[in-house]
Amino acid sequence: MAESLKDALPAPGGKEHALPAPVRALAEADFSAVARAFGAVGFAVAEPADGILTLRRPGEQRPAVLLSVGVHGDETGPIELTAYLLDALAKEPGALAVDLMVCVGSIGAIRAGKRFIDADLNRMFRAERGSLAGTAEAARADEMIAATVAFFAEAGPERWHLDLHTAIRASYYPTFAIVPELIEASAQARLIGWLGEAGIGAVIMNQASAGTYSYYSAEHHGAAGSTVELGRIGTLGRNDLAQFAAASNALDRLLRGLPPQPAASAPHVFRVAQNIIKLSDGLTMAFGKETQNFTPLKQGDEIARDGDTVYTVRHAEEFVVFPNPDVRIGLRAGMMVVRIG
Repeated sequence: MAESLKDALPAPGGKEHALPAPVRALAEADFSAVARAFGAVGFAVAEPADGILTLRRPGEQRPAVLLSVGVHGDETGPIELTAYLLDALAKEPGALAVDLMVCVGSIGAIRAGKRFIDADLNRMFRAERGSLAGTAEAARADEMIAATVAFFAEAGPERWHLDLHTAIRASYYPTFAIVPELIEASAQARLIGWLGEAGIGAVIMNQASAGTYSYYSAEHHGAAGSTVELGRIGTLGRNDLAQFAAASNALDRLLRGLPPQPAASAPHVFRVAQNIIKLSDGLTMAFGKETQNFTPLKQGDEIARDGDTVYTVRHAEEFVVFPNPDVRIGLRAGMMVVRIG
């Protein structure tokens, strides 16, 4: 990722790589053009906070879709994907068949070309923040929570939250999603069906919150929420958009109210077996940073060591996801999952 949004742009005269206007606008949390287009045809348009846009049809009860991107500032692919979808819908705003909230998460980190400013925003959606309470991300999470409360307060029973990400490390499943188990059964089935349509290769059923935005919206607002990993991190304006084609098509159909298309193949389903919590700065992983997500380990294999605490594989086979010993003390340094379907 470039050092700043400005640095992501070419030098004057380098028009062949100029950042497209819709991408630049969304990366800069500028909804002015989109807001004008939808307001002109009768949508109720609001921007409850910087980088947050809501679009509603007054007097109608429609599905409510929350779409969040840039919760980690260096995950730029979903920003591009969403920018092009919004731009296309703004050209025919009557095609939008849902009430929509678009949230650009870590605005400061996006502008700086960094993952975060002080701490991981996607661990702030919890009541207890401890030493993280005074961070820039805690304040931003409060803004996002307030807007989310207001958005879903007026929503009908069909509620979605798709929090779009890209992964730091390689993965045996290039696309995968984390789905809270507490989602109501029929909504959960619709969500997993949509994830299959979007080309998601694996779904991890999660029983407990790690403070993520999508788990918050599922737990507190009854949304079919999911953290969706859409491939690898790339530079803004230079992402390989082909890797997002299935997700883009599925999301476009959802926003336009079109019937879902059958998935080419159903996602493989996993469940969280254990979370690796960092207890001290002495935490070490039993494998290197090159380890891919969904790397399998056998029963008894060491996962991590943190002082007198040794994490080992408990089941016949577990798969490691998001291993990261560099998180802050008290946060999840990785999860181990087992395949259930």
